[in-house]
Amino acid sequence: MRPVAPLVEPMCGICALHQNSPQLKPMEIWRSEHWLLRHHPHPSPLVGWCLLDARRHCGGPLDFSAAEAAEWGLIVQRASLLVKQTSSCERVYAIAFGEGARHLHLHLIPRCSGIPETEAWAVADLYRDVQGKCRLAAADSEVDDWIQEARHQALSLMASAV
Repeated sequence: MRPVAPLVEPMCGICALHQNSPQLKPMEIWRSEHWLLRHHPHPSPLVGWCLLDARRHCGGPLDFSAAEAAEWGLIVQRASLLVKQTSSCERVYAIAFGEGARHLHLHLIPRCSGIPETEAWAVADLYRDVQGKCRLAAADSEVDDWIQEARHQALSLMASAV
């Protein structure tokens, strides 16, 4: 069995975010020993666009400890259900590339019918347009309200996952 990597990796933006409570706190929805669910930071492309992070530095499932591997499926399912219920969307896309930050952060993106920007790969264009300031981000107040509701729902939904 391979040894488990340290909790924090130098120069990793996600490890740094996890260590910066004032920056993370407004977006954090839920955490457990191994996972952290947070809303995309402002400016967010979409209300309900969340990220499920590994708490320790690891690139993805290939690097999971036995405990992380055992929890992964249920955690992704519950976090996706939380996004779906709180966003009233039809689907939740789960996307992880790991190129911008080689620390597992699974994007959980609400897919809503009637909002073409959330259809399939159009979400990538939406993301780039918001980051490039070609399109307005979701309103900060709407994102903040969504986070409060998600935190409330997460108390029961996510607690039973670990």
